[in-house]
Amino acid sequence: MDLLHQDVRHIYKKYLAAAFGSAMIGSIYGLVDMAMVGQYQGPIGTAALAVVAPIWNIIYSLGLLTGIGGSVLYGTAKGRASRDGERENEYFTAACIGTAVLAAVCWAAVVLFDRQLLELFGASGEILPIARQYLLPIKFVVPLYMVNQMLAAFLRNDGAPGLATAAVLAGGAVNVVGDYAFVFLLDMGAMGAGLATALCAVLTTLVMAVHFFTRQNTLRLVRTGQLGDKLRRIGTTGFSTFFIDVAMGFLTMLFNRQIMRYLGADALAVYGVIVNISTIVQCCAYSVGQAAQPIFSINYGAGNWQRMQQVLRYALYTVAVFGLAWTAVMWLFPTGLVRIFMAPTPAVLQIAPSIMRCYGISFLLLPLNVFSTYYFQSLMRPRASFWISVARGAAVSGALICVLPAVFGPAALWPCMPVTELVVAVAAIGLIRIYTRALTGEPATARQR
Repeated sequence: MDLLHQDVRHIYKKYLAAAFGSAMIGSIYGLVDMAMVGQYQGPIGTAALAVVAPIWNIIYSLGLLTGIGGSVLYGTAKGRASRDGERENEYFTAACIGTAVLAAVCWAAVVLFDRQLLELFGASGEILPIARQYLLPIKFVVPLYMVNQMLAAFLRNDGAPGLATAAVLAGGAVNVVGDYAFVFLLDMGAMGAGLATALCAVLTTLVMAVHFFTRQNTLRLVRTGQLGDKLRRIGTTGFSTFFIDVAMGFLTMLFNRQIMRYLGADALAVYGVIVNISTIVQCCAYSVGQAAQPIFSINYGAGNWQRMQQVLRYALYTVAVFGLAWTAVMWLFPTGLVRIFMAPTPAVLQIAPSIMRCYGISFLLLPLNVFSTYYFQSLMRPRASFWISVARGAAVSGALICVLPAVFGPAALWPCMPVTELVVAVAAIGLIRIYTRALTGEPATARQR
């Protein structure tokens, strides 16, 4: 597929379909796990998987750090290769090396310190042993989750978004079938859900590896000069996407601890449902960013500003639709969503609607804020992307989560994210306008800022 010359709308729609399928199917892993364990063990099972959620965020975010960071630089280099001969595969090689190092560190941490991590993220009492059972099979394949995130980003930039989606689809099918078989038919409970998820990661990796044996493949490992500098650029470019996902884990940890401090296990079970729905909404935003990013990057490298502005327009329409749709779902079907993820008690059903409707307002602007970081990365504006992601994922949100319940009472915990998304959206919209207007004044070769 020619990202420099083919019809922009056609390319964007094709990439969006592939990225949306990949992102949504990927999020289904956690959704199905929580639904199965919640139905098997009740609200306590849902709460246990909510505690595990930050570990997933950390693992996935490290894969995005090297995958998105490396693929943005790869795509930009590919767009201007005819002029300066930059070898885009040096960035692929550097990303592979960076992923291997980070995977080893992350693997050791999960294997050796699972109890400490789960306790840090809010596990205690009955919740802790269930969470550890779920993690046990996953410990064997932790690196594959990071490798899959990295490979998916590069496959999209190498003209194979459909294969990335097919890989996640195959893995998702195994996960769904395996969850039911292991959790209920074999009566394995939470450990069965973890086993199904581990098998899913293996299959996803094998399917993605097929790309390297096709004629379409241009990705290859090459001798890389100035490896340290390339890793630094990859880290700088990918940091905001990494931080968005890891910050979700940080926020989940803060919410878990504040909920247990002020509201108790029933509220934590409801928040476990919210975490999974929020993951879906965030994946919708990822799909827009991941669909637009290869087109942005290669056209930015080639200086095709008009094509970039066309893609931006389509992307903004898409995030608006996602925001409105998911907010409506939270307002119209709060108890129905709870019943999907657990066998709820009367106490849970009583508190769920008000909590979910209040938190759900944040979904109006969440897709826009997440997408903006991909846009700034593609324009080689890592500082703007960094500040948006930090404000949303830690600075504004973290301050509100800690302060509002202490000042205004426990119920003030739930408006924290709607207020955060509004504050961040004002800044993101302003920066999008400034940088888009400046596009026609950019030099043909990108400079990292």
